Amino acid sequence: MSDKLDAILAAAHDHATKVIAPNVDGWNAARTWPRDASDTAGAAGLTGLYAPEEWGGQGLPLSEGIQVYEQLGLGDGAYAFALSMHNICTYAGCGYGTQAFKDRWARDLTSGRKLANFALTEPQSGSDPMQMYTRATINGDGTWTISGSKAWVSLAGEADIYFTVVKTSDAPDHKDMAMIAIPADAPGISFGPIYDTPSYNFLPMSEMYLDQVVVSEDNIILPVGQGFQGALMAIDIARVSIASGCCGLMQAALDTALSYSKNRRMFGGKTLDLDGIQWMLGEVATDLEVSRLLYCKAAEALGTSQGPLMAAHAKRFVPDAALKAANTCTQVLGGSGLLHPYGLDRLSRLAQMLRIVDGTTEISRVVIGRALQKRAAGLPDMAVPRGFGETADSDATRKAG
Repeated sequence: MSDKLDAILAAAHDHATKVIAPNVDGWNAARTWPRDASDTAGAAGLTGLYAPEEWGGQGLPLSEGIQVYEQLGLGDGAYAFALSMHNICTYAGCGYGTQAFKDRWARDLTSGRKLANFALTEPQSGSDPMQMYTRATINGDGTWTISGSKAWVSLAGEADIYFTVVKTSDAPDHKDMAMIAIPADAPGISFGPIYDTPSYNFLPMSEMYLDQVVVSEDNIILPVGQGFQGALMAIDIARVSIASGCCGLMQAALDTALSYSKNRRMFGGKTLDLDGIQWMLGEVATDLEVSRLLYCKAAEALGTSQGPLMAAHAKRFVPDAALKAANTCTQVLGGSGLLHPYGLDRLSRLAQMLRIVDGTTEISRVVIGRALQKRAAGLPDMAVPRGFGETADSDATRKAG
């Protein structure tokens, strides 16, 4: 571990334990994004993790910066998720934005003075981004006029700019997609009612409506033809980031169960002395270690041919393990695990949320399944049993059908 990464992880841990954890219940009660907290995160260097140092960022590779969300996840998984999306947008803007865009936005984004978020999903399509109806018309003066709607937009009404994937024609497929950054104060942008979510009310999510929004060509992040691939890369980074944050959630749940069970007395001893409790928590500890290894391996693969598959493995396994861990730790506390002050109900709900956002675990299974089909195609054929009267010609007919 480099000295720089060590310092950033220490800053993230302090932020989680001193800023997030003591205040998250109050944030949820207030139902507002804690801008003072994200300002503090920016001052600590947590809002420009992958951006170049010349623009005020930390210049960390993805494989290192993604580890920050494990530390933030100790405090709250939804907060870690929001900062991960901001960092992905900042990475895109500083890496692929126009010079004019970087001059205008880069330092505000890396410092956290301005917040960014990503808008891809639409109300009708969910996990199928090919069904996109948001349209951008390229005008004669180079500006773009955009109309459409997006769903599940995080930091809705709170972010200062939204990195939005659009289509530029009615043609099918994705070859006409682009990504453009839309400032929150652009005329014609509005937001629907904030979604009523169970355990992360401080993170505003809603639909975003675009009614003839005109944006400068300076704000083009990925030009026509590159928007879809850029969106897929952003999703892969987000999936691995979610896995990282889930590890922090698992550690928080495990520590809560350990802190409680080491002092809870019953049946003539302490709960943690019981073999059954040790086995339950031991399984959580093993899943946590496996999850850490998996997300770190997936982070190293980002940007390579194995990146999408490894991101799918991490997104499929780790949030499921986090939900299991939260539920197991709740069980260890017994009735007390249901009480609000222990926070395990919040962790269970957060784990469920993280199983869904940026591609459900079922979508990850589809990605993995397709990779297995591709691998199978390259393996030698093996003899398989034939039914009574079935011939080689029957096999050929069946394959053709």
